[in-house]
Amino acid sequence: MKWKGWAVVDTTSWVWVIIAIVVLVLIVLWLVTGRRRQAMQQKRDESHREKAAEMRRKAENIELDARENEARATRARADAEKAQVDAARLKQEAEQKADAARSLREDVAERTQKADALDPDMDQDGDARSDAMEADAMRADADMHPDDAIRTDATRSDATRAEALRRDQEKEDRDRPLAT
Repeated sequence: MKWKGWAVVDTTSWVWVIIAIVVLVLIVLWLVTGRRRQAMQQKRDESHREKAAEMRRKAENIELDARENEARATRARADAEKAQVDAARLKQEAEQKADAARSLREDVAERTQKADALDPDMDQDGDARSDAMEADAMRADADMHPDDAIRTDATRSDATRAEALRRDQEKEDRDRPLAT
């Protein structure tokens, strides 16, 4: 069917034209949306890259902190070991000084024993000999009143004074008549 004026094109050609237009529109839409998708993907990728870079920076900071902590721990271990070495050294020095002091004490004791052995006023036990002092005390006792003897005894050394007092008491006990 053909009309004059406007030519009527058969419907199948119109269908093909419409299909071609729709296909072209779809292709254009696909290209446009594809570019948008690509731009969005690029934005997403860039965002992911930034996040990954931030995570790496944080990881590097944590790694540096871990290294610093390890270095501090190593220093602390070294300080502890040094302190142990110092303590052992001080203990050894203390033992050496104690040994030296003990040796000096032994030397003093030995010298004192030798001096006591040479001294005529010392008996073999290291006590002051009281023979000479006893004789002096007996002479003084014979010449003095008992009260004067006690006063004189106060000026003698402690060991001699105690011995003299004991002897005086024994002498008085012997000389005193028994009371009935």
